[in-house]
Amino acid sequence: MKHSGKLFLAILSLSLLSYGISSAAYAAAEPISVTTNKEWYADGATITISGTVKDFDTSDPMKSHDVSVLIIAPNGNLATVAQVTPSSDGSYSTASLSLPIVAGGPLINAEGDYTVKVKWGAQANQTVFAFGGSTDASAPEPEEQKPTVMETIDEAPDVEPESTTTEPVCGPGTVLKNNVCVAEQQKKGGGCLIATAAFGSEMAPQVQFLREIRDNTVLQTESGSAFMTGFNQFYYSFSPVIADYERENIAFKETVKIAITPMLTSLAILNYVDIDSEEEMLGYGIGIILLNIGMYFVAPAVVIFKIRNRK
Repeated sequence: MKHSGKLFLAILSLSLLSYGISSAAYAAAEPISVTTNKEWYADGATITISGTVKDFDTSDPMKSHDVSVLIIAPNGNLATVAQVTPSSDGSYSTASLSLPIVAGGPLINAEGDYTVKVKWGAQANQTVFAFGGSTDASAPEPEEQKPTVMETIDEAPDVEPESTTTEPVCGPGTVLKNNVCVAEQQKKGGGCLIATAAFGSEMAPQVQFLREIRDNTVLQTESGSAFMTGFNQFYYSFSPVIADYERENIAFKETVKIAITPMLTSLAILNYVDIDSEEEMLGYGIGIILLNIGMYFVAPAVVIFKIRNRK
């Protein structure tokens, strides 16, 4: 019993240590950060999007370009696009724009969660804000002058050809949607349900870390995209049930949080390697899978086997 008690304390200490290591990994400076001045906006409020570009350098033409800001509506349509020039220290803000971004009006008017995506060269990041819906009563306009609705429909095709001239080229595992490259599995949900329920929010650093690894590393290769397709079919067959139970049972939620921390720590390895080919993706991917199998299955089995032999 004394040996088993010491073993339990050792395992608990390792779990807490790995949790601290993973937290330190998330605290590292991101290549590009993004945040909004509020999490929720009322009609007419000014939306300020800001952040910092880590490698911005005004003396280098390759590192002094603008930050692209895209706001995606709850229905997936592109609501707003802007170009922001960072300051000399790499910080940027839409407050510097001549026309501020305002909640409400013709673009940001539907109630729900809006996704803010920023891109600087190959670096990208995103965040989410909520809008309570427009209070402007725009319903009388169609009744007073119905032909105006037809005029706006006729004018729409004139705008579309302009956007096609700058249509981006999407990489493997992504598709073009509303002039924005979106990961294929995001159409099926793409959320980290278990991690979101464990850490309390989609904007938690751990959840954003998983999302960035998936979108910016795994989905950039064909083998990674094929893996995510098969993994999603397996993961979403049971994750909604576990996520719901996490929200109902705090003890289970904390247990899941501690249990997935070693996995998050192992995935942090991908932040420190350059994956430029299918072979490298397969090599690092298989290595991380074997590492997790060792942590979650082989090591506990060895410990249990040794305890039984001592008895």
